[in-house]
Amino acid sequence: MKWMIASDIHGSAYWCEKLLEQYKKEAADRLLLLGDLLYHGPRNDLPREYHPKAVIEMLNGMKEEITCVRGNCEAEVDQMVLQFPVLAEYGVMMLGEKMLFFTHGHHYNEQNPPMLKKGDLLLNGHFHVPACREKEGFVYMNPGSVSIPKENSANSYMTLEDGHFQWKDMDGKAYMEYLLK
Repeated sequence: MKWMIASDIHGSAYWCEKLLEQYKKEAADRLLLLGDLLYHGPRNDLPREYHPKAVIEMLNGMKEEITCVRGNCEAEVDQMVLQFPVLAEYGVMMLGEKMLFFTHGHHYNEQNPPMLKKGDLLLNGHFHVPACREKEGFVYMNPGSVSIPKENSANSYMTLEDGHFQWKDMDGKAYMEYLLK
């Protein structure tokens, strides 16, 4: 199974459309969204083609393929318009003997990790900067941001297939990878 992993769309119809085009090109089976789907938040400038209603329509059109966790910009009212669950604080996925703990990042993150076994993986968005670092006891990953990248990073997403993680720009060009050991 191939997963596409993305975070921080922030209501950009332009970047959401680009993400979904890449989803089709990747021939991914599922889309894991790490929160902040519709709103830009008070600390961010408006993203390109800010249009939350268009993002709602695009994402609802593929609701059966989406797994999502709540970002710090999600509110209960968002669940009223999105046709897939968006209010879970975190999720877990087993990758062989390792657990992948995924969340937005405003509660659990690299500096404040959840309880993890040695070798587990922590995946979050929120910071808008792609990352893959082996920490003491766990691996930390961040796909970056779909619409508002920071620290001169690219608009980006990740893929996961057979224990192989790849970070890609919105043209599908891979620039970082991690192979599950």
